[in-house]
Formats: sequence, C-alpha cells, structure tokens
Amino acid sequence: MAAAIMQSVGATTAISSVNYKNSGYASRRSFPERKRSCLSIHCDGSLTFGMNNQNNRSAGLSTNAVASKQDNVTASTASKPGHELLLFEALREGLEEEMDRDPHVCVMGEDVGHYGGSYKVTKGLAPKYGDLRVLDTPIAENSFTGMAIGAAMTGLRPIIEGMNMGFLLLAFNQISNNCGMLHYTSGGQFKIPVVIRGPGGVGRQLGAEHSQRLESYFQSIPGIQMVACSTPYNAKGLMKAAIRSDNPVILFEHVLLYNLKGNIPDEEYVCSLEEAEMVRPGEHVTILTYSRMRYHVMQAAKTLVNKGYDPEVIDIRSLKPFDLYTIGNSVKKTHRVVIVEECMRTGGIGASLTASINENFHDYLDAPIVCLSSQDVPTPYAGTLEEWTVVQPAQIVAAVEQICK
Repeated sequence: MAAAIMQSVGATTAISSVNYKNSGYASRRSFPERKRSCLSIHCDGSLTFGMNNQNNRSAGLSTNAVASKQDNVTASTASKPGHELLLFEALREGLEEEMDRDPHVCVMGEDVGHYGGSYKVTKGLAPKYGDLRVLDTPIAENSFTGMAIGAAMTGLRPIIEGMNMGFLLLAFNQISNNCGMLHYTSGGQFKIPVVIRGPGGVGRQLGAEHSQRLESYFQSIPGIQMVACSTPYNAKGLMKAAIRSDNPVILFEHVLLYNLKGNIPDEEYVCSLEEAEMVRPGEHVTILTYSRMRYHVMQAAKTLVNKGYDPEVIDIRSLKPFDLYTIGNSVKKTHRVVIVEECMRTGGIGASLTASINENFHDYLDAPIVCLSSQDVPTPYAGTLEEWTVVQPAQIVAAVEQICK
C-alpha cells in the first residue's frame, strides 16, 4: 500500500542488481520561516553576525600522492566565481538540483513540507514539487522509514529526514534489517537507493537525548555507506552524490554547522562518497577528524604551528568505508597519527579507524595512535559540563606535543 502511494511520485524504473563498490580496504603490501539573529562561521574561521532567514581509486600508494603545501587547494574551498551559502542552504540547493534532475527523487519526514524542516533544509520545496514529492509524515520514524525503503524497492529515490538523528533509533530495525540487507537477501534483485539525513552531534545545551552521535550505532550495519559533511561545499556535493548512489547512504550533518558560510561554485559538481579531504598538508603528524571537530583541529593547528609543529589535517568525510588510500599516504609520510572525533570512545569511529590503520600501516608508525573522543557519558545539559565531555583544542595540542616528543 505504501509503495503504491509513493509510486505516484514518478514512473517506476527498471530494477536491476547492483554491485557494491570496492570498500577500499587494502593491506600495506599493496602500497608501495523565522527571522532571528545568528552567528555565521566562515570556512576561513571569520565570524559574521546578522539576520538569518531560516524559514575507485585502484592505484597503489604513491610517494608523491600527498599534496604539497604549495598545492594546498582543498575540496572545501571552491574556486571562484561562485556564490556564498550557509551550510543548510547548500544542502537545500543540492537537494533541489537533484529533484529537478530526477523525478524519482522525493523527500519524507516530520515537518519537511510546508514548515520547511526543523533546520529549513527543505524550505520552499513543497510548494514547488507538491505534497507527494515532499511528504509530511506523522511522528512515526519506524513507519515512514519502512515506507521509504519500500518505495526505493519500486524504483524511487527517497530522502528520509530525521528531525533529530537520535529519533532514528526508533527506525533501527528498518535501517539495519531492511535498508542495509535487502540488496543481499534478495539476491541482488532489489537496490535500495535511500538517503538518510538529519541533524546530530552535541549542540548547545540540547540535552542528552538530542545530542546523539549515531555513527557508532550504524557503522556495523552491512551494506550501508556513511558520510559526514563539514563545509557548505562538501555538504552540497555529498548530498548530490548520496542521492545518485544506488546504495543506502547515511549523511550526518552537525547541528552547530548549519550556519557555516562558504563559497559554492556556480557550475555543477559532485563529491565522492569514498574520499577523504586534505585540509592542511604537513610533515610531523597526521590528524584525522570529521564534521565539527574539523574546526577544533584547525584551531589547534594554529597553536601548533606557532609552537613549531607542522600537522597534516585530513577530514575523513567517508566514515564507511574509510579512504585508506589518502590516509595511507599521510601515515607513510608523518609516521604519527592523532584521531579527533566527537563520537563516543567505546566502539566509535575512532576505534574502527585505529584498528584499520594498525592493520594496514603498522610498519609505518613510529608511535602508538592517539585517539581523542567524547567521554562515555550522557551529554549534560549544563553548558560547562557539556564542553568537558567533548574534545577541546587544548587537548589536541597536548596530544600532538606528546606524540611528537
């Protein structure tokens, strides 16, 4: 019944088997409408106060594959000409472009329609595309997630918005047993081109239940890719790539980055779902991070440079699978690794990344890997206590100084 309802969004496409992409893992032997005042954070670290209208890679490891300092042009800094957007606007622009391009793309979730989404990512889409392509749902995450998966099996490309990523725990059965496994359990008869996205991470006094980091929950589900955006540029590029992928993709957006401002090219572009981003080339230590912690790391990097250190900063972006090609090049050069994440320490992304590096690049390490993670406690409501549970720039500086001794 649900699939029949959603089928009215567009014509059914032919269903064919799809081969999952190579995970990228390799052994080291293979390497030779509300107006309110807001704070806009620019990608270069500057701040603006104002009013916000918020209504396959197959090649082996190359010794020259890591960008030099002169070539420090990261994917997050788009070449001009272009236009400036806040991160939530970049997500919306990418979503709208894909809905224009493909009539099978549709959105569903709580308040995604005429209200425009809890963070206005879908603002203005319901009047343009109609109530069936931008479907307001009841407060029933398990139901509308299951409906989206069924719609994907019939040929549509649904985007599921969780009003808060923590709420998607109510749909964990549908995400794990259906979304991630149906391609396999159907013998390749069905593909599940679903995008699951929404705000998460530690905000400013949102309390424990609204400060969830679900990367650690979902990383063990076979068949699902995970990416985390950190700039307006990669937010739009990853959104477009996730929608076009025939695999189910979870796109993690941090609640404190929605007002981040950055330059977006006027021409179309799509980011790879399986590539990390070189943020700052360096020689002394590799710092691996993602999402909001990218900015804590870059703040720490300024202090480290003043102290004579030359850190290399990589935004891993692809949380599953890891881009071990880019990571491997960096480890081979610096021989030291610090991982900085907002995820919990036990069973987090940092733990998986540590295991992968040790398995593949152990011979290149001159010191044990240091992993800085959030404390294994519910996030406190009190602001001062909340800060204590998350990695701060001073801790990153201390860790780098210790590992470089």
